[in-house]
Amino acid sequence: MRLLPLVGTQGKFTVRLLAMTLIGQAVVLSFFALVVRAQALAEGRDDAGRLLWVGLGLAALAVVAGGLMRGPLGLPLGWLVQVLTWVSAVLVPAMIGVAVVFTGLWVLLLVQGVKADELTARRASEAAATAD
Repeated sequence: MRLLPLVGTQGKFTVRLLAMTLIGQAVVLSFFALVVRAQALAEGRDDAGRLLWVGLGLAALAVVAGGLMRGPLGLPLGWLVQVLTWVSAVLVPAMIGVAVVFTGLWVLLLVQGVKADELTARRASEAAATAD
């Protein structure tokens, strides 16, 4: 079994799948930032604003990582978003659910995207060989 790639550029199909995952994750992270702020305000905590900005910063990082997915920085930033989503569960235990769903989706789409890109490349080379 091959290990999951942590760095490097990926194929076209993998890039699209991972970028869509990160954009979806950014939307959910934005909503969670709003919920965490409201919860902190309801509890009378002083860190409500900080929690909001941390959550929105993580959502922004997910958008940036999705945009950079075509280059060599996209994949490491995507992994960083996954790790930081897990770390955010320290502040908000409900983030464990978000982390499980999106990290699972991230890994699944990374594996399947690489397979799809390899299949596409193999079929293109076969088509080129038969055309000669």
